[in-house]
Amino acid sequence: MVTGLLIVPGIDGSGPEHWQSRWEADAGRAAVRIAPASWSAPDPDDWLAAISAAAEPGMVIVAHSLGCLATAMWFAEHGAGGLRGALLVAPPDRDRPGFPAAAAGFASPVAPLPVPSIVVASDDDPFATPEAARALASAWGSELVELPGLGHLNAASGLGAWPEGIAILDRLRA
Repeated sequence: MVTGLLIVPGIDGSGPEHWQSRWEADAGRAAVRIAPASWSAPDPDDWLAAISAAAEPGMVIVAHSLGCLATAMWFAEHGAGGLRGALLVAPPDRDRPGFPAAAAGFASPVAPLPVPSIVVASDDDPFATPEAARALASAWGSELVELPGLGHLNAASGLGAWPEGIAILDRLRA
């Protein structure tokens, strides 16, 4: 299993069946999950502080959903911060109808990220069209991996431990 992971979930964190939680469990002490106080009513400042508190040099961020926007915002403020890369899975389109009002304070920075990065998106994600995912990947200077028919790439997608995602992460880490 991979090591040196900084897990940045979306709203409400990732439950036990989510692939992020499984990766975290498999990595043991080599994985750290951010711990903002505002999981359900996300406050961008709280989430950025949580990333700063958990980040250690050499780590790779593994973000999902709103965590992708928080990660991009963090990089915009802190540069690479000693981190080695970012896997950004199912970034939401904050301009899409249905974007959670509670997360309105989160931005979608349009500057290239200062580390190697891969955006993974599904063609039927209810929170981002393929065009929106492509635009974010392009703005962030990220490689884009488009997957068919996996929804929001979360526990409801039935990914389990998501070995395909681990292969993508391993490619990023190489």
